[in-house]
Amino acid sequence: MTNRPLTCLVALLAAGTALAADPDPSYARFRETYRELVETNTTLSAGDCTLAAERMKARLHAAGYPDLDLRIFVPEGHPKEGGLLAELKGSDPKRRAVLMLAHVDVVEARREDWTRDPFTFLEEDGYYYGRGVSDMKAQAAIWVDNLVRFREQGFTPKRTVKLALTCGEETNSALNGAGWLAQHERAAIDAEFALTEGTDGDLDASGRRVALEVLAAEKVSQNYELEVRNAGGHSSRPVPDNAIYHLVRAVDRISRYEFPVQLDEANRGYLTGMAPLVGGEKGEAMRRVAANPEDAAAVAILDRDPNVHAMLRTTCVATMLSAGHATNALPQRAKANINCRIFPGVSRESIQAELARLADDPAVAVSIPEVRGPLANPPPLTPRVMDPIRAVAGELWPGVPVVTALEPGASDAQFMNPAGIPTYGVTGLFTDPDGGHIHGLNERIRVRSVVEGREFLYRLVKRYASE
Repeated sequence: MTNRPLTCLVALLAAGTALAADPDPSYARFRETYRELVETNTTLSAGDCTLAAERMKARLHAAGYPDLDLRIFVPEGHPKEGGLLAELKGSDPKRRAVLMLAHVDVVEARREDWTRDPFTFLEEDGYYYGRGVSDMKAQAAIWVDNLVRFREQGFTPKRTVKLALTCGEETNSALNGAGWLAQHERAAIDAEFALTEGTDGDLDASGRRVALEVLAAEKVSQNYELEVRNAGGHSSRPVPDNAIYHLVRAVDRISRYEFPVQLDEANRGYLTGMAPLVGGEKGEAMRRVAANPEDAAAVAILDRDPNVHAMLRTTCVATMLSAGHATNALPQRAKANINCRIFPGVSRESIQAELARLADDPAVAVSIPEVRGPLANPPPLTPRVMDPIRAVAGELWPGVPVVTALEPGASDAQFMNPAGIPTYGVTGLFTDPDGGHIHGLNERIRVRSVVEGREFLYRLVKRYASE
């Protein structure tokens, strides 16, 4: 095994950025892959995931992968929501594959709102800017780059390394490519386990690494609809039985409710792992809640942090309202969307019943408008999965702890785990306390983080593949 990758990594980190005179030409190639992905618009409204998949296929084909090992898939009726399947075959057919999973679609971005063009890949002041530079085209580009590097080196893994680039993760109403694969192409993505996004490394306000998080569990995103209907009437003759009044009072009652704290292996591991790093009042509160989730005083301290608050329980929040049909008429219908992020192991139906109880009004109907996918238990945190993560992290960032986490949001792991493919979120990409403005304006990520994350994921997948 050559030491060139480590030498090049040290040179890159010393420079602090990806320079034109980069001593590692493979990074310049990776950067072009990354740029091409970011500059391929993959929003649901105006983008084309299939085009992004075809461009990544072309890069793998140029690296020497035969057509037999590369395949574009396009779900029927969704010509711009396709993806890419690729693989590097292993030498031992008895060993199940490792799957590198990434979505290439991105959240909508309007040029008039951004300081920079969201679909122009820019590097400024030690950051990469552009829609998707963090969520999650950096990791998608790294997955493609891994296969190219393996091919260049003549690396023959013991277990097959698979790649799946998909679409539809960012929009609940869209067809989800990972879910489609799990339902229609299960054999093509079969793996002992999969790696994807979900959590990153944490940087403090000074840019120092605090901890590397591993997504070990995640919530289920589920929308509920509150609806009130009545006969309405003329606005000149108002009555107490107003659909809007029924609705807003029910929403207000829901807004005042906190679901109880729940602990599992993932968020308990986060609390115990972060407590000594955070220290002070908050660190002590983490330790106390990990030992006793009913410690109300300690929970109140942790609830000041929106991220920790969300990690500890099911949350429900009003996200959309619509009502009325004319300015001079009493409303005949009023609706609200309540988006819940449900704690692992809790049923959709139990949350529906709780929302109905909180609404406390027979005029308010609570329904589930759409179910996106099946529920599943979190994947097991086995040494076979966790030990390589800790080992590679220790090589690159000595002394930086690896902590498990429960993701308040949801990734494509929500489709893989029910399909029998345990899926873990690990990126090696360290982000600022502001999260890099993910889903917001002027999304960014540190160049240093991408350089390091690329090396981390390369070593990690190679280690898994060589077992």
